[in-house]
Amino acid sequence: MSHGARVIRTGVSSGGPAGPPSATAASSSAGSDAELMDGAYFRSCAGMLKVAQMISLLVGFISVNNSPWTDYSAYSYFQIVTMCDLVMILFFYIIHIFRIYRKLTCVSWPLAEFLHYLIGTILLLIASIVAASKSYNLTGLVAGATFGFLATILCVLSIWSSYKVSCITQSTSK
Repeated sequence: MSHGARVIRTGVSSGGPAGPPSATAASSSAGSDAELMDGAYFRSCAGMLKVAQMISLLVGFISVNNSPWTDYSAYSYFQIVTMCDLVMILFFYIIHIFRIYRKLTCVSWPLAEFLHYLIGTILLLIASIVAASKSYNLTGLVAGATFGFLATILCVLSIWSSYKVSCITQSTSK
């Protein structure tokens, strides 16, 4: 899971006059840009982490939704936070899968993802604590809070990896 600096290939060398790019460089560059989806992101650590987060949030939401509630405001807050977090994680997953970050360069995607995870994790931790404290040993509500805590831990891992990409990599490249 290396998020270091990437090499951008161009057809022009810095040592000589600008000539036409070689056929092999053009075909390899066009082949990687022409692909619609990034297949390597599916198998990457960040991609699998996002899938695990989405699954744990969905299981937490479903288990709370199918349980008898003891406190409406606590569990409606938990459901809203889990669904909003799930939608945002899915949004960033799609951004990476379809390489939209290459087209929309006006947005700092690592910083946006870092801020999303920071705010979403804090809200999810609060929602999980409230849900756990109001569960009264009902199994569905306890399971929902447990999966909320699991998603919180997974989001903390994403915060750390986003921080490494957005802050540490930029500071060492200067």
